Amino acid sequence: MRFAVLADIHGNALALEAVLADMEQLGVTQAVNLGDFFSGPLDAETTADLLAPQDWPSILGNHDRYLIEEDPVDMGPSDKVAHGQLRDQDLAWLKTLPSTQTVFGDVFLCHGTPSCDTTYWLQRVEPNGMVRNATLAEVEREAAGVDASLILCGHTHIPGHVRLRDGRLIVNPGSLGCPAYDDDTPAPHHMQTGTPHASYAIVEGNKGDWRVTFHLVAYDWGQASAQAAQNGRPEWARALATGWFEA
Repeated sequence: MRFAVLADIHGNALALEAVLADMEQLGVTQAVNLGDFFSGPLDAETTADLLAPQDWPSILGNHDRYLIEEDPVDMGPSDKVAHGQLRDQDLAWLKTLPSTQTVFGDVFLCHGTPSCDTTYWLQRVEPNGMVRNATLAEVEREAAGVDASLILCGHTHIPGHVRLRDGRLIVNPGSLGCPAYDDDTPAPHHMQTGTPHASYAIVEGNKGDWRVTFHLVAYDWGQASAQAAQNGRPEWARALATGWFEA
């Protein structure tokens, strides 16, 4: 079995086009998508058009949930832009998606952790805003009760993987469309990859014998940065152009 793992596109249609082209060049036709498809000051409508023909297992991210649960008046700025660009059928599609899913018999999909779409899994944020890798014990606590040899998550935008002591493998493919951002929860902090490339992963194997490769794909991030600037988000423009939220 061989498939791609995508997460956190955040409306970056230019990056998604580049990743789809990379997958085609590599002969990868199957994928899973871990949510946060649209939210961002970019191009949610074209992102939806690119995803619509793909019959991929997909789950909701926290920002997808906000798009279908919150009143647009109360939405954050990224969600508000995306909501204004999306059509009724795009929002209706989001409403059909689960928050977690088991696919291919032995692969578990979640956005943040199995129990929460807003919790970081492979990273932790200290009270002073410092971001660190989670300890093995912290990671294993969140994996309790998940009966799958491969567990896929997103949300932090940071690519990485951890093998648990029982052999299960957890993989975060990184963010396809948003390489850096800031957040106030659980404390004010920055998540930043330091590169503007679109990130995704390819997984091969089955039944506990999984191999993962991380792929960084070049695309016209200058144009994506310009889109963010035109939509009034200079911090997004900087992050898209550099991979850093704050240099």
